[in-house]
Amino acid sequence: MKLTLTLLATTLLTTAALAETTVQSCDREVTFDAPPKAAVSHDVNLTEMMLVLGLADRMVGYTGISGWKTLDETMRTGVEALPELAEKYPTKEVLIGADADFFFAGWNYGMRVGGDVTPETLAPFGIPVYELTESCIHISEKGPASMEDMYADLRNLGAIFGVPERAEALIAGYEADLADFTANLPALAEAPRVFVYDSGEDVPFTAGRYAMPNALIEAAGGTNIMNDFEKSWATVGWEAVVERNPEVIVIVNYGSVTAEEKRAFLRSNPAFAEIDAVKNDRFVTLEYVEATPGPRNIAAVKTLAAAFRAE
Repeated sequence: MKLTLTLLATTLLTTAALAETTVQSCDREVTFDAPPKAAVSHDVNLTEMMLVLGLADRMVGYTGISGWKTLDETMRTGVEALPELAEKYPTKEVLIGADADFFFAGWNYGMRVGGDVTPETLAPFGIPVYELTESCIHISEKGPASMEDMYADLRNLGAIFGVPERAEALIAGYEADLADFTANLPALAEAPRVFVYDSGEDVPFTAGRYAMPNALIEAAGGTNIMNDFEKSWATVGWEAVVERNPEVIVIVNYGSVTAEEKRAFLRSNPAFAEIDAVKNDRFVTLEYVEATPGPRNIAAVKTLAAAFRAE
């Protein structure tokens, strides 16, 4: 009998160990005893990652979308059964009140260093956090943004929620689509100089080497003029933009100032009159959900590639 009980205990411990899933989240390892059943995602691109993995039924809501962005028809349909728990940034109380058992967010995507909502502040309430890979640069070292960042997030979410095959199938499809597209792109004589204009008039908010547009621009055959800027999304001086003279300007569309209004500002300001992109009216618009890590990054590369090759 004693031997039988020992074998049973060993079997139970082995089964429990096999049920655990550990993933890398920035500079932390996060272990899950079982797939979450009451998840919350922050921001439109992170929420779309959850949706493409078919995880809407594991969610109790989302945060941080309507305060800045507008959902398109695809996203509206995907989240129609879910409440938006906070239009902008959620508080601990919001997540606790929703009985959340998982929060998918990022640094400057719902969480701020030293802020009220972080992995450390949520841990005592049993709410583990998985951090968006692109955002890890705010708290630890990482390489420049790449498509692998987005794939890593899908793969880790697949592991966390027990749908790894679904995640791998999505990733394989994205990789094949992008590889086929770029293999058939007409060659450019040289990579166009590209500036990402997110927002701001006194100083522009742009994408440095650690922000996803840097990877999108490179995949499309261009060069981000701020690819030596050791930041993710951050402000620079207009003087640097004028000096580096972009040939194409990518406008990120979201918020109360429209892409057309941003374009009009750039075209009407005499200080920018000699920038090649302004002189030649070479602007291209990406929606926020395309310019940030998520399922629409492949479409964003295609949009940029077409713009870089337009006469």
